[in-house]
Amino acid sequence: MADVTTVVDAVDRSRFEWVIDGHVAVVTYRRDGQTLWLDHAGVPAALGGRGLGSQLVERVLHIVRQRGERVVPVCSFIAAYIARHPEHTDLLARD
Repeated sequence: MADVTTVVDAVDRSRFEWVIDGHVAVVTYRRDGQTLWLDHAGVPAALGGRGLGSQLVERVLHIVRQRGERVVPVCSFIAAYIARHPEHTDLLARD
């Protein structure tokens, strides 16, 4: 079972971090003003197959929404997640 913790924005490392059962799952990003370029979502192999990657992305998108920011999903996993959950398409940065 996942630790009862929250995803935190480790600004100094340009990534969101979620500590789960002693492992760290991350979403790395690059910031351009109010837009986050979400480069990579990673869950340690020891935690694979538990749907934690999707939970991580959901939590990150919730943080982004609360802060009034937008995203560019560079990571294919994150892009596919948003495509499967159209309630998050309003977070996509527009040209």
